[in-house]
Amino acid sequence: MMLTQGRAFAAQRPAVQQRRMAVRANVARVPQVNAAAVEAKPDWVSLAKEMDNKSPLEIMDHALKTFGSDIAIAFSGAEDVALIEYAHLTGRPYRVFSLDTGRLNAETYQLFDAVEKHYKIRIEYTFPEAQEVMDLVRAKGLFSFYEDGHNECCRIRKVKPLRKQLKVYKAWITGQRKDQSPGTRTEVPVVQVDPVFEGVTGGPGSLIKYNPLSNMTSAEVWSFLRVMNVPTNKLHNCGYISIGCEPCTRPVLPNQAEREGRWWWEDAAAKECGLHSGNIKKADGTTEERKADRDLWPAGSAVATLSKDEVRALAAGNRSQGTLAVLYAPWCPFCQAMEANFEELAKQMKGHKVRVAKYQADIDREFCNDNLQLKTFPTIVYLPPNSKQVIKYPSERRDVETLTMWVKTVAGQ
Repeated sequence: MMLTQGRAFAAQRPAVQQRRMAVRANVARVPQVNAAAVEAKPDWVSLAKEMDNKSPLEIMDHALKTFGSDIAIAFSGAEDVALIEYAHLTGRPYRVFSLDTGRLNAETYQLFDAVEKHYKIRIEYTFPEAQEVMDLVRAKGLFSFYEDGHNECCRIRKVKPLRKQLKVYKAWITGQRKDQSPGTRTEVPVVQVDPVFEGVTGGPGSLIKYNPLSNMTSAEVWSFLRVMNVPTNKLHNCGYISIGCEPCTRPVLPNQAEREGRWWWEDAAAKECGLHSGNIKKADGTTEERKADRDLWPAGSAVATLSKDEVRALAAGNRSQGTLAVLYAPWCPFCQAMEANFEELAKQMKGHKVRVAKYQADIDREFCNDNLQLKTFPTIVYLPPNSKQVIKYPSERRDVETLTMWVKTVAGQ
């Protein structure tokens, strides 16, 4: 009986083996879970809020710890040398790169050398494509940017080399600060997904940008540099605050915003929303008007709203009092950035002889361009009483204190 059962089991063995092989095959066909693939991606917006009160040293440490050799510090040769000092203080390995545009000041090259020796590092220099530079200079000369703007030259000498350099990293570290340019950098987070450039893996969201100095003031940065005895650019001793290429950088006057010394021959506002930037180009090549989620300075605001008829009367000289008016577009990010300051200015000027007002000029561009010196958004103008004169506010600095001082200089106390 036992022999018979043993023979029966032996006869069934090939079938059992076949079933086991089939199970293994099915298992092999089941997609294997990749732990790295399912690992949750960081919520960079939440992280930025969480780290907003952290010190630059803590932010730098987080950056280097998170990305290791896949992150690098972008060093321009100015006060952003503070980034290298903070990286050095973490005790972690770090990388530094710089863009050599071929037009830097001698003092900047001297600083590069001093930094390498001081920290015993090698800066990773990157350069523009020689053929592109040669073609531009041969076609337009060495200083074409004084006539047609800095964008073309910067694209060849800075933007394209930077884009190429960043393609080897997963993240980078910049020296941007909120106080560098009150009109354009007031919302710089301490860490963010880079909205412009791509990293090594390619595609949107593939590059992370850290801004450890975001919440520091210029005075705080310089106090840190002096205390730590960090090598600095000799041009700072000559009144240069923001330092770029030699032909495009000059010293600034006391109380001017840092970046007013850059591309000074251009209208400060021309670096912001142009008159035709209200159109978005769609994938099919057509355009559509930008839409805003809401109007700026809505009902109940201390900022007065000018009607179309009022604006025409003011332009014609029918003015019983002085008016400080912002010509704005609600979709313009630079107009949005100044909303709080202009509102506070209106509150402080309440009861003053100057009225603080707004006019949505993107829907009345031609008239404002011809009569109110509108070129870009925002444009701030003072309209003196009993006059046809239009005095344009020339600065991109739009903090309450500066605007108040300017109003008082043109309108009196």
